[in-house]
Order: sequence, then structure tokens, then C-alpha cells
Amino acid sequence: MKWTINQKISRSNTFNLDVDLTLPAAGCTVIFGPSGCGKTTLLRCVAGLEPKVSGQVTLGERVLQDDISGVRLPAHQRHLGMVFQTGGLFPHLDVERNLNYARSRQKGSQVSYDELVELLDLSSLLKRRPFDLSGGERQRVALARAILTDPDALLLDEPLASLDRASRHAIYPYLERLQRVYNRPSLYVTHSIDEAARLGDHLVLLNAGKVCANGPLVEMLTDPATGLATGSEACSFLDATVADLPDEDGLSRLVLSESSLWLPAAHCAVGEKVRVLVKARDVSLVLQPASVSSILNVVPVVVDELWQDGPARMMVRLKLEKGTLLAAITKRSATALDLAPGAKVFAQIKSMAWL
Repeated sequence: MKWTINQKISRSNTFNLDVDLTLPAAGCTVIFGPSGCGKTTLLRCVAGLEPKVSGQVTLGERVLQDDISGVRLPAHQRHLGMVFQTGGLFPHLDVERNLNYARSRQKGSQVSYDELVELLDLSSLLKRRPFDLSGGERQRVALARAILTDPDALLLDEPLASLDRASRHAIYPYLERLQRVYNRPSLYVTHSIDEAARLGDHLVLLNAGKVCANGPLVEMLTDPATGLATGSEACSFLDATVADLPDEDGLSRLVLSESSLWLPAAHCAVGEKVRVLVKARDVSLVLQPASVSSILNVVPVVVDELWQDGPARMMVRLKLEKGTLLAAITKRSATALDLAPGAKVFAQIKSMAWL
């Protein structure tokens, strides 16, 4: 199944949106770009909330808009769940009644109310009103309300933008659980590269109302042509499985192909799949593992590509048996290690560096 999105909109010659996309209707597609690039406008077009947009939108076999055949479903008939930055809860209703409103609009019976309340840890919040909730709690309720309508897909418009860093990190596992349990395709708007890397599967890079690039997230993050694999915020991710609960030092063992990672994954369960997001600046390279070192995670890798990232800095793309890493090192270090495509080295990843 796939999305096809061909949308055009013009606003008083000050802003034009012109996109033509075919996207996988599975997993999470992140719409990424700077403020004012058209991310939210694109999401509103897909949702049917922009009246003067032209073009086509389909989700699988369902036609949501097609100007040629005269189809333009109103927002309430598109079967899409939307979560806004502010949550959009009814302030005069408590959490339970907010959720019951969504349940009354459920088009099918695929979503269990009790299961969802348990999944998002909402049972203690049911009698409270939105003004009595924290920002993270409001967004968890908003997510539950969107899922309870049993939508064909989710549209999320910067749902974590108003939260502080700790609150964002606290809500990531809930978003990952929702995707794993309900498996709804989603379009997710953000201007945070960390958020995109933690939650996304596919990425669309938008600028000034136009698509600059789009593709699988891991390729987009590590391709120098996208502009995302440069600078201090460059990052990559590894998919791992929790093998052991935290030991006496507070570290969990995660399995990554034939290697292990030791990380402070205190809230994960054994067997759970987790995504480890690593900044390029937190990866160093050695020819042989040190016998004694403060860095616990040492993974064998193969150099795939190198490129210059500033006058004294090099970015190195590394291939694992399953996965790709970025490492930011100095030009002097690259020369000293004699790095070149195909070279076998070891990547050192700080346990405290993961996001």
C-alpha cells in the first residue's frame, strides 16, 4: 500500500506549496524541514482542511481527493486521525469523556478502549480535565483519542514541539508502542532531527514548499547530499533488542547482530525492540579495541565513505552487519588511521551518548 500526494496551493503570492510524492503507507513517514517550509500546510492538505488546494491524494485504493474525477472528501470522511501540537482536547470534558467522544466516532471495532488506556498509562488520568494535565499527559490522551476513532492513518503535526527534552524522551516509548501494536501508517511533521531519527522509517525533506529529497530514513540521515549528514547534529541509529535487564551498575545489555551494547535502558523489557540514536560526534574509531577503556561499546565496522565536514573535520559512514553509523573525527585522525572505503576498523560508542 502507498500514499500518492500531489498537492498545490498558493497564498497571495507569498507562499506556494507544490509537492508530488509517492510514499510507503506503512510505518512512520516524517515530513522534515525548517519553520515555514510548508510542513503543516502539507499535512492540512492531506487532512482535507485546506479549501483552496488542488491535486490528488490517495491512500492505498482510497481516493481522498482527485480534481480530475471531481472527488474531494471532506475532512470527517477521510478516516484520518490527527494530533496537533497543543493536543486539541475538549477543555470542558475530563479525559474519560474526551476518549468516549472519540469512541463514539469509531468507524470499526478494531481498537479496544481498555487496551489503549493501559498501553498509554491513562487509567489514573481519566477523571482529570486537560488543564490539570502536564504537556506530556495531554499528548498521550490526544494520541489515544486519535487512535480510538480507528483511523486508516495518523497525521501528527509536531505533537512534541511544546514539550521539554525530558518530556519528549518520556513519550517516545508510547509512540513506538502505538506503532508496534496498531501498525497504522502515519505522516509525522517535525523540525527536530533527533525526533525524526528516533521515530521515523521514511523521511521527506521539505524546503520553501518543495520536496528536496525523500527516501528511507537511514539512507537520508547518512547521505551527504541531503545536508543532514554534516555538522554537530549529524546522527544515525541502530535497531537492537534488549537481552538483559539493568545490572547492578544500571546498564542493560542490548543485542545488535553479533555485538552487544551496554546502555542505561532502564524502562525497557527483555525482548523489546529499541532504536538507539547516536550522534556522530559520540563515535570514535580505533584499529584495535583497547584492553581497558571507559568506553564499553566496541563494534566492528567497515568504512563505506568519507567526506570533509569543515576545515579540520571528516565525516565517516560505517557499515555494520545490520545498520549504518556516522562518526565525526578530525582529518588528522583519518590520516593517522589510513581510513579509506573498505577499511575494517572498530567503532567506539559511549554508553551515556545514546538518545
